[in-house]
Amino acid sequence: MIRNYLKIAWRSLLKNKVFTLLNIIGLSVAFGAAILLSMAGFFDLSFDKFHENGDAIYKVFSIWQNPKGQQVSESHGVPLMPTIKKEVPGIEKATRHLEEEVIISYGEKEINMEVSWVDSDFFSMFTFPVVKGKMENPLEKRSDIVLTEEMAQVLFGEENAVGKTVQALVDGKDKPYNISAVVANIPENSSIDFEVAMRFEEEASYQENIDAWNSRYHSVYLQLSKNMAPGQFDPATRSLIDINFAERIASAKRDGALPDTDGRFYRFELLPLEDENFVRFKNGALEVLRSGPFLVLGIALLILFIACVNFINMSVAQSGQRLKEIGMRKTLGAKRKQLFFQFWNESLLVFLVSLGIGAFLSVLLLEQFKTIFDTKVSFDVIMTPTIILFFAVAVILITLLVGGYPALLLSKLGTLQSLKGKIELSGENRVRDTLMVVQFSIAILLITGTLVLRSQLDFMRNKDLGFNKEQVVSFPMDGKKNSYDALDLLRHELAGNPDILEISGADNNLGYGKDGSVSKSVFGFEYKNRVINTHYLTVDYDYVETLDLELVAGRNFSRDYSSDRSGVVINEAMAKEFGEKDPLTAYISFNDSIRFPVIGVVKDYHFEELDKTIQPISMMMSRDYPLFYAYVKVAPKNIAKSFDAIENAWAKIEPNAEFLGSFLDENVNRTFRKEEKINTMITSGSIIAIVLSCIGLFAISLLIVTQRTKEIGVRKVIGASVANITFLLTKDFLKLVLISFLIASPIAWWFMDEWLQNYPFKIDLSIWFFLASGMLATIIALLTISAKTIKAASQNPVKSLRTE
Repeated sequence: MIRNYLKIAWRSLLKNKVFTLLNIIGLSVAFGAAILLSMAGFFDLSFDKFHENGDAIYKVFSIWQNPKGQQVSESHGVPLMPTIKKEVPGIEKATRHLEEEVIISYGEKEINMEVSWVDSDFFSMFTFPVVKGKMENPLEKRSDIVLTEEMAQVLFGEENAVGKTVQALVDGKDKPYNISAVVANIPENSSIDFEVAMRFEEEASYQENIDAWNSRYHSVYLQLSKNMAPGQFDPATRSLIDINFAERIASAKRDGALPDTDGRFYRFELLPLEDENFVRFKNGALEVLRSGPFLVLGIALLILFIACVNFINMSVAQSGQRLKEIGMRKTLGAKRKQLFFQFWNESLLVFLVSLGIGAFLSVLLLEQFKTIFDTKVSFDVIMTPTIILFFAVAVILITLLVGGYPALLLSKLGTLQSLKGKIELSGENRVRDTLMVVQFSIAILLITGTLVLRSQLDFMRNKDLGFNKEQVVSFPMDGKKNSYDALDLLRHELAGNPDILEISGADNNLGYGKDGSVSKSVFGFEYKNRVINTHYLTVDYDYVETLDLELVAGRNFSRDYSSDRSGVVINEAMAKEFGEKDPLTAYISFNDSIRFPVIGVVKDYHFEELDKTIQPISMMMSRDYPLFYAYVKVAPKNIAKSFDAIENAWAKIEPNAEFLGSFLDENVNRTFRKEEKINTMITSGSIIAIVLSCIGLFAISLLIVTQRTKEIGVRKVIGASVANITFLLTKDFLKLVLISFLIASPIAWWFMDEWLQNYPFKIDLSIWFFLASGMLATIIALLTISAKTIKAASQNPVKSLRTE
């Protein structure tokens, strides 16, 4: 029986080659795109879920009140972790965590590695399997160090790294460390990433901050015991807050801050580890948003939906060609159930062939997909029993729903009505039109999203950021030399080059450099009996000139004034914080005896991403704090030559350090990676949605033209022009596109308006975005159906009237 069904299905599909081919092409593209997009979505959702103790691990974040409202931070002071572990019940394990870079050397090899400074509980909390060396507590001693397999291979080749002694450059000095273990390479879906792990107590600023509660610069992770609920953590930490943050709370009250709903001015809460990759800080609140991966999965479903709509519409539209076949089968004794399974088998066969082709396309295009979408996905992400079962159930349901609906309609037909071959299925056109409206609504929604996202990206790329981003190269000063000495040597090496205009340095980069590192430093100080918070930046001479920052008051740091090392240059936002008529009378105080006077004010510039408002920032000079990045301003001509000159000069100064230079406009563009990814994804989805919609539209128009061939001939005989007939055949489709536009536009406006609220600097949501998407969809639909309709309208009426 099944064999007979398959044989009949195969013959029927071959008989209608054009529609079978269109169905297979549409479904194959949809399945291929859906598999790739699903991989990306599930990959993002899989972050940090590989840890065996993941359900019990939490990240600590603090919430405090100040006169401007609530503030949130995930950075903490050195004493917090040991105090929590000692005083708060239910804490099974705890570790601090700080990511930096450190130079590891062995023999002649010197490599700059990403280090995680952690405590001894780290490897028993997180699942980073030890492949060689000490399995239990590999960081038991402060002199222990743990490498990943990749870094062990780089340093030692095929030799066993365990037991070897390497040198690590910490606080400007080489110190020996013993390799106690080698762990497997860190999974791509891990929020914590490192190449080497070392004890937190060995970090350069540990000793000076060992009792400093307000010097917050690292994260804290806790593993709760089974009898400890996350909600119990806040009440359990209130006593230690009242003791250790009493001064801060008192200052908040004095400055007019309002308590939260519990009457608290400072508290700690916990963030589940599996939420860490989806956290963002906005308006003083911590938000967990998984909208990105769910948007990817949603687009995958929409693409599949459009392809399935095509299949239903073409199957139902072709039903008129199979009425006599159905009547004959019923006359010969075929039951309704048998007819249903026959037609459903045809659908199933098309779906299985399309799924196979789609899977092949996904394998073929995987590398290009990873490059375009900047993702590290692999088929391992979806090759889990749960996801395989999900896909299997999804395919079965899709074939039952999509293939079963036309099969059910055809199997319900009566014998005599089918034999006449003239019956119209009840509601056929309404179902077809409704599905086409939904199909084009989705396409218009995605087109609108593409236009708005691209405009917002262009706006951010072209916005005046307040500094020169086209002519300035920045690079990390990785090496063993003192950063200030290295910068002076760089100035000396490039002194005779006329294309090198300015050289400076700072302890932070603008945007994301090639090293991918980003950080910020914020501190608060007392000023006239109130607390002011500011970002601070350690800089060297010529920083303002190198970046072309605009000086609006006072002066820049100058080599002619030795006192400038105790001065500060601020931005306009910081000047407003002081509230002085003349900001040059203000000062920053580190304690009662040390005050840094304001010597200059620069115009506000965007030193953070464009999804943040411009915050107060203070620039200081102090050789007690190292510089991490060099900035070199080059002449607008010979830019490539100047870049090579900088690279060559740095190679002479630090021959073992990798040069990771990039222009600031490149750095700024990297801050838009999330928006770029979403834009690329929606653009790709729009293209696929339009192509699939056009395939369905072309097939339906082909069937309708075939069904109305005689009508076309009669109309031509009585004098209808080609234009009149073409309009007659296309107007119904254009009405559907118009209805789709009216439905999609308000939905698109709501979604885009909500998305733009994430940006303090954004475009205006003009009506032209929606009109352009509607016009584009209309033009594409018109071009799709016009070729066939114009050909039919131009055909000889005698030939049309002879058509049976």
